[in-house]
Amino acid sequence: MTSTSHPRDLRTELESLTTEAFRPELADIDRLPTLDIARLMNGEDATVAGAVAARLPQIAAAIDAVAERMTRGGRLVYAGAGTAGRLGILDASECPPTFNTDPSRVVGLIAGGPDAVVTSVEGAEDSRDLARADLDALALSPDDTVVGISASGRTPYAIGAVEHARTRGCLTIGLACNPGSPLAAAADHGIEIVVGPELLTGSTRLKSGTAQKLVLNMLSTITMIRLGKTYGNLMVDVRASNDKLRARSHRIVALATGAGDKEIEEALTATDGEVKNAILTILADVDGPTAARLLEESGGHLRVALAASG
Repeated sequence: MTSTSHPRDLRTELESLTTEAFRPELADIDRLPTLDIARLMNGEDATVAGAVAARLPQIAAAIDAVAERMTRGGRLVYAGAGTAGRLGILDASECPPTFNTDPSRVVGLIAGGPDAVVTSVEGAEDSRDLARADLDALALSPDDTVVGISASGRTPYAIGAVEHARTRGCLTIGLACNPGSPLAAAADHGIEIVVGPELLTGSTRLKSGTAQKLVLNMLSTITMIRLGKTYGNLMVDVRASNDKLRARSHRIVALATGAGDKEIEEALTATDGEVKNAILTILADVDGPTAARLLEESGGHLRVALAASG
């Protein structure tokens, strides 16, 4: 159902939100020198990491729950409107080249569809029905996780996504930037990063957007660490799809093994450019097919495969 809130009711609701609060001390910001405005913005941004730090236990608990389901083949699905939706799509789109994940494993949904990434789709964020339809197109399973993202914590599209996902048995996470938000209350794991009023009243692409980006970085990155997509702090599942990434692949193998250039190139050739496999052939002194088998038996965890090779 599309939201039918009376404009006056909506104004009252917005006025009660921390993210929408007016800061009279900044009323003359447009009269300040550019450097002073930049200093103000920088000072505001410096507070975001602390706001995230206050919610690390909730973030970690959510990550462990996501990783458990993704180990069983589940997907990570972000759902949001406007800036929140774009941030989810950004995080999802960066997982395949960084962690060699199938594009279907981490998915970003935005109210209004792909066109809404670059243009505003009027009214889309107010539709819970739209969220349900977008999720139904994915044929959700109980191993999937749906993350509703909304700075206000009241966006119908994000709340609708979480509520519908719960009816399908999915794990749900609500990421908001206001305390006591309906979105966090609707989810299994509510994460509220309270960054306070914005420099420009209600412009939640600023501190709120930065906070959401930091949390989404954690959700995807640490989940991938838990899934064995890294070896230490090396991206051993990186996909070498361009010259820069091919050079990075070589460097990662070098850092992990200490091998020389010739041995690294031979290992990468023998494993069809798979960094993790190449490292295993060098460190365990096995051939390409054996490395592939060991990694398959270890669920893709390089450390486990190395232990098994000995």
